[in-house]
Amino acid sequence: MDLNLNRADYLQVGVTSQKTMKLLPASRHRATQKVVIGDQDGIVTCFGMKKGEAVGVFKTLPGQKIARLELGGVLNTPQEKIFIATGSEIKGFTKRGKQFLSFETNLTESIKAMHISGSDLFLSASYIYNHYCDCKDQHYYLSGDKINDIICLPVERLFRITPVLACQDRVLRVLQGSDLTYEVEVPGPPTVLALHNGNGGNSGEDLLFGTSDGKLGLIQITTSNPIHKWEIRNEKKRGGILCVDSFDIVGDGVKDILVGRDDGMVEVYSFDYANEPILRFDQTLSESVTSIQGGCIGKDGYDEIVVSTYSGWVTGLTTEPIHKESGPGEELKINQEMQNKISSLRSELEHLQYKVLQEREKYQQSSQSSKAKSAVPSFSINDKFILNKDDASYSLILEVQTAIDNVLIQSDVPIDLLDVDKNSAVVSFSSCDSESNDNFLLATYRCQANTTRLELKIRSIEGQYGTLQAYVTPRIQPKTCQVRQYQIKPLSLHQRTHSIDHSRPMNTLTLTGQFSFAEVHSWMVFCLPEVPEKPPAGECVTFYFQNTFLDTQLESNYRKGEGVFKSDNISTISILKDVLSKEATKRKINLNISYEINEVSVKHTLNLIHPKLEYQLLLAKKVQLIDALKELQVHEGNTHFLIPEYRCILEEADHLQEEYKKQPAHLERLYGMITDLFIDKFKFKGTNVKTKVPLLLEILDSYDQNALIAFFDAA
Repeated sequence: MDLNLNRADYLQVGVTSQKTMKLLPASRHRATQKVVIGDQDGIVTCFGMKKGEAVGVFKTLPGQKIARLELGGVLNTPQEKIFIATGSEIKGFTKRGKQFLSFETNLTESIKAMHISGSDLFLSASYIYNHYCDCKDQHYYLSGDKINDIICLPVERLFRITPVLACQDRVLRVLQGSDLTYEVEVPGPPTVLALHNGNGGNSGEDLLFGTSDGKLGLIQITTSNPIHKWEIRNEKKRGGILCVDSFDIVGDGVKDILVGRDDGMVEVYSFDYANEPILRFDQTLSESVTSIQGGCIGKDGYDEIVVSTYSGWVTGLTTEPIHKESGPGEELKINQEMQNKISSLRSELEHLQYKVLQEREKYQQSSQSSKAKSAVPSFSINDKFILNKDDASYSLILEVQTAIDNVLIQSDVPIDLLDVDKNSAVVSFSSCDSESNDNFLLATYRCQANTTRLELKIRSIEGQYGTLQAYVTPRIQPKTCQVRQYQIKPLSLHQRTHSIDHSRPMNTLTLTGQFSFAEVHSWMVFCLPEVPEKPPAGECVTFYFQNTFLDTQLESNYRKGEGVFKSDNISTISILKDVLSKEATKRKINLNISYEINEVSVKHTLNLIHPKLEYQLLLAKKVQLIDALKELQVHEGNTHFLIPEYRCILEEADHLQEEYKKQPAHLERLYGMITDLFIDKFKFKGTNVKTKVPLLLEILDSYDQNALIAFFDAA
């Protein structure tokens, strides 16, 4: 059956964080429910719908930003108590808005994630997990990387407390008390956890997870080891998952999975006979979806998906039809209802216009006053700068609570801007003088009206590091701008992984010297993405990385006074050697550097580059032929006289040109990597071969893999 859902916007509050909206339990089956939502102004708003109008139940006073909102209560009873995490404090409210709890935790950082189960409270700050029972401290755990979300398997079904932490290093950590039971590797940094079917599924141990790169999966968390049930890869390149819920919106008696993403996509997955998830419905909203719930809000008997968005809109996707079928007697009633609604909206609009006028006058008076403080309007920006494994590019996502006017991008390192299909902004480039002022890129994105979210893609060059800056100007008066900075790291295209192929030919770099564990860890944070800011617990640490562009790998093992780095790419070792030497010199630390170069690794790296280079050369050749073949086609009137290969090029012309356009400087990038590999190979031997680079480029232009390998060996 098809699923038809109609959009209805109910209410707007302040800017919202992830998982801060819930539906209170219904008094009876399919009766309308109340919505409770917390925003970044610290206000908790509870409302219901009556005759198409939002009617407030209660609203709290402003306070600190609300990071999480959960419902709780005695186990096996309706979960009607409202709990919010604000700063390092937990507050509790009844469904009528009366505050009954104010619990100041012993966390030194703000609470980032929260889960409630009866009298048990599970909290996490960035790296610290705490378990409280009746507000008394029970257990504590320090995570190796940032904790994005937290959940506990249903105690009422399993009769054991099993907290699960979703951590940034692509791992779910399963705890018992203060101890780690085991770790579960997942295919991306997990951002959200939810119990399957809302209760852990048939076993009570089934856990849904969503990742920042848009993957969704189901894992059974048993007492001894994880069982991976299924996983949905993000084939359509949609946004990261921020929220998940289980609700039977299709109406077939089986709960569906509701998913909200950071690019505004809402999805519904149903299950087939083999119990595999199938996408049944999707709809795009204009901004990121921070919370999602299934229930009934607008009218009794009509199920809907209720979402909250970044700028604070509470929106329903309802099964209630827009055009109601009615007899002649009811038409008058519907028309009268519509007239009442229009007049109500008109009076509300007039009231708002009057209020805006008053506020504008007040603002002008305060800004012109001699005692006036800075009257620059503030606005909130939600930004992300993440590495995509699929195409070795970085996504810069900027979301503002109001419409964006323009975004200026400035970089002091060479980067490529890639095309993004979702991006409708008009880009213009300014010429830069990189020699005198370190400007390698100046680009302005002019946004269309009502654009609140902008997604950009960039590709960096490893070994060249610096800062990317985004100047964001929204459509508000007076004109004001916020600047956000993002570090382009020396090994920017490397991504954390949990295992590497130890059989590859490896080059080794060894550092020794009078440096502390914290110092060498700070160098790793500077060099590589996805390294936790805080040094991990213990005396030494091993991290594995994979280059997303070439699939080469890196193993870093370091402790106080010693660091050992192994890679199958000499250029990676060369970049590390140069950067770490520079960082140590800045801090006046004397480093002893030694290295072992494996000659076989050069041929191995060239073999990894070969298929990519061959594909790009063939693509460039095909694109160059398109115009000439089209002229021939026009001249001859048909393509029958062409050989099949050329006919195929003409048939795929649009696709080939689009692909070539999407990958600017791809060929030059591969040429650059081969050139760096050539220079680095001989640099470690103490030989300068820069004079032979023109000859290398000639060989690349008439590319033959064997000739290239022979040149590397003979030079």
